[in-house]
Amino acid sequence: MEDGIFFNQSKYIKEMLKKFGLKYSKPTKTPMSMEIKLTKDDEADSVDNSEYRDMIGSLLYLPTSRLDIMFSVCLCARFQENPKITHLEAVKRIFRYIRGTTRLGLWYSKGTGIETIVYADFDHAGDYVDRKSSKGVCTFMGCCSTSWFAKKQTTLAIFTTKAEYVSVEKACQQAQWMKQALIDYNIRLEDVLIMCNNKVTIDLSKRPRTTL
Repeated sequence: MEDGIFFNQSKYIKEMLKKFGLKYSKPTKTPMSMEIKLTKDDEADSVDNSEYRDMIGSLLYLPTSRLDIMFSVCLCARFQENPKITHLEAVKRIFRYIRGTTRLGLWYSKGTGIETIVYADFDHAGDYVDRKSSKGVCTFMGCCSTSWFAKKQTTLAIFTTKAEYVSVEKACQQAQWMKQALIDYNIRLEDVLIMCNNKVTIDLSKRPRTTL
């Protein structure tokens, strides 16, 4: 395209749907239901973990162009050791969602600016198994998303401020990496804006010597 680049994995999606027998499944509007809480239920019926892992492995490649399913895929990936029926249904829902949104992708317009903003957020105690929080970071250059990830935090955050602070820390690391990487292209970023929605965390970031 003359006006920019469109990155899409529709062919890969169709191949996955055919592989797992979901080519004609009913599309859904969201990748995950708010009503279902995924946990380790030892009493529930288990499913074939080899097939489950195969489905997860196929989905893990897709967030390269589909930010909208990244959290859902990463959440389902936590139950690969002993997946239950509820976990398999959640994974199949993701497949049903991408079936109805095959044409979605990333658009990088020509001539976009280099102003860089990194967004950080968290899900406090969102894991129903160990109550650990999940952090998410997304970097935009101009109007284009350039990098993103969602990951469960390694430590237990009792207070929301600590969970948010850890997310912001990762956002700062991402900003530093971005600045360093762009030097190879003779692009030097003076300032990178870090965005979060926790006022206490913002205040603490101005006093980096403070101990949480």
